[in-house]
Parts: sequence; structure tokens; C-alpha cells
Amino acid sequence: MTEDLGCMQTKTERNHDRGNAVIEVALLAPWIFFLFLGVIDVGFYYYAAINVENAARVAAMYTSSAYGALTDSTTACSLVLQEVKSMPFTGGAPTNCSGANLQVTLSAPQTTGLDGIAVPMTQVSVTAKTLPMFPIPGLTGQLTITRTVQMRLRDKS
Repeated sequence: MTEDLGCMQTKTERNHDRGNAVIEVALLAPWIFFLFLGVIDVGFYYYAAINVENAARVAAMYTSSAYGALTDSTTACSLVLQEVKSMPFTGGAPTNCSGANLQVTLSAPQTTGLDGIAVPMTQVSVTAKTLPMFPIPGLTGQLTITRTVQMRLRDKS
């Protein structure tokens, strides 16, 4: 009666395989951790870009509501500040729209429609410098996001 020992593993062979798995996990864990942090950081950058886009859109909607609002930079600035208040900035949240971390520019470009008639427009450009969620050595650490929104003036009075 001969036994086929090729299919059977002894107890020491199983323990040896267990040690290999621990070493593999120990070698891969830092890479998985950094990949996870990178995904979170990229998500944070997208969140900041969406905040800046929304701030520019809200200010453009206000300035396009009437000719009087076209040059009202004070109200447009306060609307932008309300939208970006959840973003982290160096030295705390900005209190004005012409600082180093946040800049808001209003303009009124004249464009021509398809029929050749001049169309009054409003344009709002918002630039924000935000901090990364996880500082990575060797990188600058600040992300500059600029979004420009252009809208047609709704009221001619």
C-alpha cells in the first residue's frame, strides 16, 4: 500500500506558507496606504474646484441680474466668500476678495450674437489657492484653482 504524499502538506509546510503571506502584506501595506491617501487628496482637490466653480457661478448670476449689479463687487465678493468658507486656506478663511489666497475679478465683455447684435455679458473670475489635505514632501503644497463664468445680462434696465 503506497501513499501519495504529493497532495498532503505537513504542518511545517503550512506554517511556512503563512509566513509568506505576512511578508507579502507587510511589503504591500505602505503602497496601499499611500494610494488610499492619494485618492483622498485628489478627491479633496476636486471638492475645492467644485467650490470655486460654484462661487464663480453664484457671483455671475448676481451680477447678470441687472445693470446696477454689474459693477457691485462688494455683494459679489460676499457671495463668493460664503461659497468658499468651507475650504482650508493658509492663515484662515479670507475676509476680502483681493488677497493672496482669493481673488475675484468682475468684467463686462461685449460679445456679438449670431444676428450681429451686441449682447451685454457679465464675467466673473475666481482664483483660490488652497492647501492639500495631506502635505507631500517635495511638492509645493498649494493648488491654484481658477474658474471663469460668463453669463448674459438678464435685465436691460
